[in-house]
Amino acid sequence: MAKIKYSYNTETCKYERVKPKATTIILNLAGFFAAAFLIALAIVPIYNNYFQSSREAKLQKENQELKLYYDLLSQEINQSNKVLGSLQERDDKVYRVIFEAEPIPSSIRTAGVGGVERYQNLLDKGLSREDLILDLNKKVDQLKKRMYIQSKSYDDISSLSKAKSKMMACIPAIQPIAKNGATQLVSGFGYRIHPIYKVIQMHTGLDFSATRGTPIYSAGDGIVKRADVFAGYGNCVEVNHGYGYVTLYGHMEKFAVHYGQKVKRGELIGYVGSTGMSVAPHLHYEVIKNGEKVNPIYYFFNNITPAEYQKLLQQSSEENQSLGGGE
Repeated sequence: MAKIKYSYNTETCKYERVKPKATTIILNLAGFFAAAFLIALAIVPIYNNYFQSSREAKLQKENQELKLYYDLLSQEINQSNKVLGSLQERDDKVYRVIFEAEPIPSSIRTAGVGGVERYQNLLDKGLSREDLILDLNKKVDQLKKRMYIQSKSYDDISSLSKAKSKMMACIPAIQPIAKNGATQLVSGFGYRIHPIYKVIQMHTGLDFSATRGTPIYSAGDGIVKRADVFAGYGNCVEVNHGYGYVTLYGHMEKFAVHYGQKVKRGELIGYVGSTGMSVAPHLHYEVIKNGEKVNPIYYFFNNITPAEYQKLLQQSSEENQSLGGGE
């Protein structure tokens, strides 16, 4: 409420109301608006900076969280692709070879899943980080397609296996040592340090560390073609499974079979030892296909879970020193 001013009139001996001049009113208003303008100039930048910084910080935090989730999901997808890749390799190099089926061309396994128009509905939403979201969707779609192709391949293999049950019993398809805490795959197929010569040489099998006397089992049906001392393998058993397959079991403590004996998959053939060129008790296990030594890790598919196989695959790929030498 505006203040009312009075002045004393000596002539009338009364207080009379003072009426402000128009110029005074104008000057007062001008002063008020000038003060308000200056205050606004000071407050508005502070207000904008505070709220703008707050919005930017919030958006930056959201982007960081989004990137974190994207990286985690990408890692999971990459790991799944790695596992799927090992399954595809076994499919082409083992299963399809066994059943005389043509490998699936890589152009089919790695074919694309469509162009950008496939994700048009996402693009139309105008997402702030559509690059990350689109990339993740493409990776998931590619993985799903590879899984579908692999699933169809297993259906084909299953159909072929039903017609070749006798051959399937002969294929070396199990680990030659029972799975337990005393057994460990310590050296894989590939170039490894020789335990005696200390030079890098081709290691043509798998070394399973186990306590002396641990039972060793035949990986498939067949006929014993060797049960004697064989060069650096020491006490050695070889089983001819037919269909071009032979398995070798080296550095045994003693035999449980003899030459010419028929054996079944999972039948006891000997015991773990450290004979021949060996530095510790273990089993050296080989798979020979048509005279060529191949990686036995691809033939463990009868008594092993996917998680166990993935662990064996990782262990066998480590470059280290083998526990024994052969020829």
